[in-house]
Amino acid sequence: MRIVLVGGSSSLAAALTTVFSEYAEVITAGRTGCDIQLDLAGLSEAIHFPADVDAVINAAADFGGKDMDSLLRAQDINVMGALKLGVASVRAQVKHFVQVSSVFALLDPGSQFFNAYAMSKRQADEALQLFCTSFSMPLAIVRPSQFYGTGTAARKHQPFLLSIIDKAQNGEDISFYGNNDAKRNFIHVADVAKAISSVVRQKVVGTYCCQSLSDIRYSEIAAAAVAAFGTRSNIAFASDKPDIPDNILPINDALYRMIGHCPKISFQEGMVMEALARRDAP
Repeated sequence: MRIVLVGGSSSLAAALTTVFSEYAEVITAGRTGCDIQLDLAGLSEAIHFPADVDAVINAAADFGGKDMDSLLRAQDINVMGALKLGVASVRAQVKHFVQVSSVFALLDPGSQFFNAYAMSKRQADEALQLFCTSFSMPLAIVRPSQFYGTGTAARKHQPFLLSIIDKAQNGEDISFYGNNDAKRNFIHVADVAKAISSVVRQKVVGTYCCQSLSDIRYSEIAAAAVAAFGTRSNIAFASDKPDIPDNILPINDALYRMIGHCPKISFQEGMVMEALARRDAP
């Protein structure tokens, strides 16, 4: 099997490469440090995939921002970039296109968490569905919830989670705003990678969420980190501050029933893995 992995320098791509390398040739594509140099902001004619590719996986993403330039960049990379990959895949007669989207594509536009990233991911999904239907390209859209990993790779995109872990490691007190013990859904990147691997191997088509099967509260996140590091951090809520709302969506296990595989790494186990990695780091 031959797989092209776009966004090949990302933390998800690293986890995917580990899984795929067990049974496939992995060709990474991206702006830096990849087998194929590829810029999704460039011309579609400049994107070329080698022959006999079984699957293209789009793990590239721009996370946007609040200013005008960030909004335009998210649209350019996430929406138009995905379509450019679709065009290149049709030209190369790729057998399967896998779009790594986000569960936040399901957010209501009225949600305070709806942003350029969520909007552009939703639009990319819809554009690819139309494109792949029009050109008979088998398409799978996988929508992970917030994923985290072991080591420093996730620090850029999960700064709040990493700040909790840092405080737990240092034995510092951990305080959350308000009285609401807010809920989140975190899934380990290794579980996301295994799910996507199963999608590719089983040639799954359709749109699926890829979430942890249980949500977790802020206090539980902090307690798991403190337990993993064996420190004595106190966990408290600042009642004089505004409440932090939940940011969760209904859990959908359709993907796991389809592929016969469920997430295996609990958040508590993930924190233990992180603590061990930090202790072994030079």
